[in-house]
Amino acid sequence: MRARWTRRPHRSPATPENAAMRAQSAPVIPAKAGSQHRGTSWIPAFAGMTALSGRSILAVCLLLGASTWASAQADTAQLTGTLAKVRESGTIVLGHRESSIPFSYLSTRGEPIGYSVDLCKLLVDAISEEVGRTIAIKWQQVTSESRLQAVASGQVDMECGSTTSNLERQKLVSFSPTFFVSGTKLLVKKSSSVKTFRDLAGKKVAVTAGTTNEKTMKDLAAKFKIDMAITVAADHAASFALLTSGQVDAFATDDVLLYGLVAQNKLQGEYVVTGDFLSYDPYGVMFRKGDAQLARLVNDTFHHLAEDREIERRYTRWFLRKLPNGVSLDLPMSPQLETIIQTMVARTE
Repeated sequence: MRARWTRRPHRSPATPENAAMRAQSAPVIPAKAGSQHRGTSWIPAFAGMTALSGRSILAVCLLLGASTWASAQADTAQLTGTLAKVRESGTIVLGHRESSIPFSYLSTRGEPIGYSVDLCKLLVDAISEEVGRTIAIKWQQVTSESRLQAVASGQVDMECGSTTSNLERQKLVSFSPTFFVSGTKLLVKKSSSVKTFRDLAGKKVAVTAGTTNEKTMKDLAAKFKIDMAITVAADHAASFALLTSGQVDAFATDDVLLYGLVAQNKLQGEYVVTGDFLSYDPYGVMFRKGDAQLARLVNDTFHHLAEDREIERRYTRWFLRKLPNGVSLDLPMSPQLETIIQTMVARTE
């Protein structure tokens, strides 16, 4: 059985004092090249010499400590981008969503929770080890409309949500390897006559601002000349509220988010997700474009998480077990995501 993913111990901050302490506590083992062989025992070449004074030993320890500290300083001086920033400040800013269930949403205590949030915390552990100090997380809420600019401008360092990685967005930001695959579907009342997007003629449909689903529905309406009225809401919770209040006939977004909203509100008996997939949406963690060191660390960390099956364990936690409200999505991992994770494990170094 593979070992579970565990947080590796952090290194102490690189200071002359800490380096000297490490040097004093480390055992000194003479190398064989500097020793004399007598019988079956190795005896240091300096055996029999006058013992060093306490002051001399302290001086040697300080010299060794200063050397260790200088080496650590040289390592951290080579950090760039986000890693250099968090090493200096001791803080990383993570963007989260309010109602992207079960990826990134607020608990009853107002704390960010979810599948994406878990993966981001594991990335922070890896960053903390890389820069050699404990990193505090500062959470900042973003919306579908504000998230890309928040990352691109440096307002947040990484975004932990349900963001589709596509070519258009990759011109502005970078993405982690894919950790979920979804697509646009429709949510309607069980009694609704709407079964596919073609049934939306003369109907009202809600979409969330800044999502790929908004573009998908507008493109479909234009391509197939469907006279649907598209209402744009600020976030998924607002779009869902338009549907439950009867102001629109359908809500179009990623199917997994629709299942999440229905489960969170315990409305499985009243609403149904319907229709074919209208888009392909692979999710990734967003971070700033052009940050080579962070990109390498993110890719390496996802490789190790996949290899250790930690991604599968986090998936089980959020998609197959009960959510904090007591309801389960009961959504097995798709064959597409299974293949993506297998490819992540088998990547060439």
